[in-house]
Amino acid sequence: MYDLAVIGAGPYGLSVAAHAAAAGMRLRMFGRTMESWRDHMPAGMFLKSEPWASNLSDPAGIHTLSRYGTVRGFEAVHGNPLPIGTFSDYGMWFAERAAPPVEEQTVTLVAPAVGGFRVETAEGERLAARAVVLAVGVLPFVHIPEPLAELPALYCSHSSGHGDLSGFRGKEVLVVGAGQAALETATLLAEEGARPCLLARTDRLTWNAVAAPLRRGLLPALRNPHSGLGTGWANWAYSEIPWAVRQLPPGVREHIASTALGPAGAWWLRERYEQRVPALLGHSLHSAVVSRGRVRVGLRAPDGSTTAIDTDHVVAATGFTPDLDRLGLLDAELRRVIETVGSGRAPELNAGFESSYPGLFFAGLLAAPSFGPSMRFVHGATFTAGRLVAGVRKRLRGRTPARLPHPAPPASTAGSNAVRP
Repeated sequence: MYDLAVIGAGPYGLSVAAHAAAAGMRLRMFGRTMESWRDHMPAGMFLKSEPWASNLSDPAGIHTLSRYGTVRGFEAVHGNPLPIGTFSDYGMWFAERAAPPVEEQTVTLVAPAVGGFRVETAEGERLAARAVVLAVGVLPFVHIPEPLAELPALYCSHSSGHGDLSGFRGKEVLVVGAGQAALETATLLAEEGARPCLLARTDRLTWNAVAAPLRRGLLPALRNPHSGLGTGWANWAYSEIPWAVRQLPPGVREHIASTALGPAGAWWLRERYEQRVPALLGHSLHSAVVSRGRVRVGLRAPDGSTTAIDTDHVVAATGFTPDLDRLGLLDAELRRVIETVGSGRAPELNAGFESSYPGLFFAGLLAAPSFGPSMRFVHGATFTAGRLVAGVRKRLRGRTPARLPHPAPPASTAGSNAVRP
């Protein structure tokens, strides 16, 4: 039996595995290294986060983005956006040097078993692990607005579904959303020769200010401190002390996770966007149907009036919703019994990122309603990795893992103490 199985090989999975391997754990890691970054973000995209806030985490803190830049002959500079491709390459470099080997198998089941968990893959492997970390990234949690949800994939997609936008050249594309993903996707579509239009409920777009210098006077630094999530004291708290966010009431944490760092575009994108992309602001979706090979989208204006526009395709840049029920690889009964945060379906986690089911840990987006919005960004991997592995070590030294409750037995066997393995 292995000490730990790490499911997912993005920034969080790699960081956790690096810390676990350094702690001497016997572990396996499954996934495709940096998959969402390599395959689900088109060429031309840039990191919105500052390079110094985009490190993966190893215990010695030596495999940083800055170090990778030195090795590859470039400088990761504050205020200069970094291409997504460069960041993906950094993740691959980190995986080769700081983490155990990634096995490119697809995990199809994580279920309780005697002494821990049973892990099964699509390739036919079965293994046992005393603890499991689910660091599956954001792709299982894409959010498509209800009016678009029934459209065929030919006519509607999520912004995370495109590693290449060239197939939209010459087509009209309606991009739904007002955040960085929507603004940058619309801009790249225009630069690829498509005819995008942005649709957003807000009546005005928000743009982040130009990055303040790292070195500045004491008073400006105190008024508006830098952090891994941007400037300002609220961002500093979310970024640097997620443990404090976890002390807040569940409903407050849930609200912060879903609303903090609201939709906004990076300052360096604004000129490119405004020169190329028309927008229909202050309107919301109320219907969408395929008609004569196009999509007819029904819109509602702030005054309640309705109208409709036709387009070739709709791209929903509408974010991600942390929801345990989206994790089909997790045993259904296990999903049912895990305690969740507030009214949502994200797991309630302790200080070591362990769920209410002993031995089952979560990292990344699903941890945001427990620890705050930094878990939605690469920056959160550094806070997560060491604490989560400490939690795993504590679990491995601790009590026998719990088992799921067995359904009530028939009357004839009422005295049985059988439990589900």
